[in-house]
Amino acid sequence: MKVMKHNKIFTTAALLLMLVAAACTKKLDEVVPQSSISKDQALKDPNAARTLYYGTYGLFRSYASTFYQLGEMRGDIWVDGLFTESVDGGLQNLYRHNISSLNVPFANWGGMYNLLYNFNNVIKIIPQTPLPDAEKTRILAEVHGLRAYVYYTMLRTWGDVPLNTEPVETLTNTAATYKPRTGADSIMLQVKADIAKSLDLFGTATPVSTDKRVVWSKLATLVLKGDVFIWSGTHMGGGAADFTTAKAALQEVRNLQGANLNLQANYRDIFDPTKKVNNAEMIFAVNYELQQAQLTFFGNFSVNSIQANTLSFAQAATPTVASVYPYVSGANRVGMNQAMITRLTSGIADQRISNTFRVMYSNAAPFAIRGVMLTKYLGTVAGTSQIYNNDYPIYRYADVLLLLAEAKTKLGEDPSAEINAIRLRAYGSGYTPFVSGSQSANMNAILEEYLREFIGEGKRWWALRRAGDSYVYANTNPAFLSPSSTAKFLLPLSLTMLNADPLLKQTAGY
Repeated sequence: MKVMKHNKIFTTAALLLMLVAAACTKKLDEVVPQSSISKDQALKDPNAARTLYYGTYGLFRSYASTFYQLGEMRGDIWVDGLFTESVDGGLQNLYRHNISSLNVPFANWGGMYNLLYNFNNVIKIIPQTPLPDAEKTRILAEVHGLRAYVYYTMLRTWGDVPLNTEPVETLTNTAATYKPRTGADSIMLQVKADIAKSLDLFGTATPVSTDKRVVWSKLATLVLKGDVFIWSGTHMGGGAADFTTAKAALQEVRNLQGANLNLQANYRDIFDPTKKVNNAEMIFAVNYELQQAQLTFFGNFSVNSIQANTLSFAQAATPTVASVYPYVSGANRVGMNQAMITRLTSGIADQRISNTFRVMYSNAAPFAIRGVMLTKYLGTVAGTSQIYNNDYPIYRYADVLLLLAEAKTKLGEDPSAEINAIRLRAYGSGYTPFVSGSQSANMNAILEEYLREFIGEGKRWWALRRAGDSYVYANTNPAFLSPSSTAKFLLPLSLTMLNADPLLKQTAGY
């Protein structure tokens, strides 16, 4: 684990520069420039305290790629697809479930304890700062929500994980860093406690921001609550009581649907970098901006500039990829297989698919499919440069509808209203309405919408897992993951971690 010095609670000025994007309604131009923020400074200077707070969002953003990979790459979207360059071996290990105690995809808990230590610092220090009380309360409400989201992600990934809700201030020896894994039930209790604390601090009002939705909000905590309680109802014995709690939280958000909270009529508008302010569908997103940080971790889902001249978006010589996207320069090291491409592009036109990826063909006969290009996050053009300034969604209103449909399904209720709202936006007025059937039929319909709605958003693996083990196996290539497989849903710990901390035990099954 990474350990912080007792007199330093933040990082360097270089990180400070990238925090502006996450500040949303607050600005850092009032903050005194500092190479690092000490506890003493934060306790005396409100601007130093704000810098500490803004830093949580800058640091959270640095984990967006990890959140994405954990939530999507073990699902069925990108398994053994067509691509034009050499394979990305790390991503391939995830979608093939090539995971063992000797092949650990995320060592050191994915680095997330660095993030949690910063959250813990904020929660401990902010109440002691000279900030106005209302500002302190809002900051704490946000950070309790963020901490719940991270621990929930860790629980889904590793099960038992070390629990630490206090900042590390002093260390006297190496043994002081040792920490055993805490049972998943206790981790879930902490997640739910942070959610309850967040909601209590946010208060009774549930405002819908008309700014960029790039800071955590009460809406985000309510959606997380629905997500968490469906998981605990499915996997941790909560049953109908937890599903009912999830439904109530999600219905509270659903009841706020209006001009400022709704599905965007045009799916592309959700991700449009020029339409971030009062984006009705966004609930919480990781912020990326020109001259700050850019969303570049989808480079392997794009194409390099040389190959772009040899590929086209139709089974003809033109238009070439280069003519449509002259400044995109990435790689194409992961893709969709032909069965997935056919599944997503066949039938009635779905605006989600056409605004998420495009199929690339050789621009020479017989114009064979070469792969797909993920277009959802290609940003904007500035001069002769591609600027990857899309925000990365964590929760949006479509999540609310599909999570609510899932909670209803697991309670034996009719989820057709929520499913049909999603389908109407996707297909237009000529769509085929969904009619409620058996619980498994309803769950499969929800999972089909999850597949199409959230490509590239880190949701597919979690959706399958939350639905239940049988749905994971039904949608995963049995060559990689099956009930008789030795592979497990949870990830192992590396030998380095086990050797460094004698209190740690390996994940069961490895």
